[in-house]
Amino acid sequence: MTIDLKSLVRTIPDYPKKGILFRDITTLIENPAGFRESVERIASVYRGMGITHVAGIEARGFIFGAGVAMSLGAGFVPVRKSGKLPGETIGQNYALEYGVDTIEIHADVVGADDHVLVVDDLIATGGTAIAAVALLRRTGAAVEHAAFVIDLPDLGGAGKLRAEAIEVNSLMTFDGD
Repeated sequence: MTIDLKSLVRTIPDYPKKGILFRDITTLIENPAGFRESVERIASVYRGMGITHVAGIEARGFIFGAGVAMSLGAGFVPVRKSGKLPGETIGQNYALEYGVDTIEIHADVVGADDHVLVVDDLIATGGTAIAAVALLRRTGAAVEHAAFVIDLPDLGGAGKLRAEAIEVNSLMTFDGD
């Protein structure tokens, strides 16, 4: 029996500010069958493709990325906000609406022999995901795939990733956001 995963995502109007429809995945991950199926649907696309690591983007990408990594028998790479990882790191700046932020990974976590899948809960404008791809590619790793639970296609992030030669998959879309 296939679960209607989209029905498990709660929409919260006017959060975090007026005019935004926030797609809340906490109701999806609170449902054991829905959470399990989400992870397995993502992982099933990449089985047999030689993925050595799954990079999950802070913070909700950790939830899905770790599960996908376990399902694929791959390592997990946390892509964190600046200053959150111990040891030597490398970082990548990316533009925000008002300013710049930085994400980081451990400097020695992946390299030229690795094939990395980027995972996050949602793709909107694509800024963080594009920064994660650039950061991982700087290590020499092959980064050709990204998976998301939700795509907000009107915001164009998936298209921007495709322009960077990334194959993008998502479990569901919500228009108009």
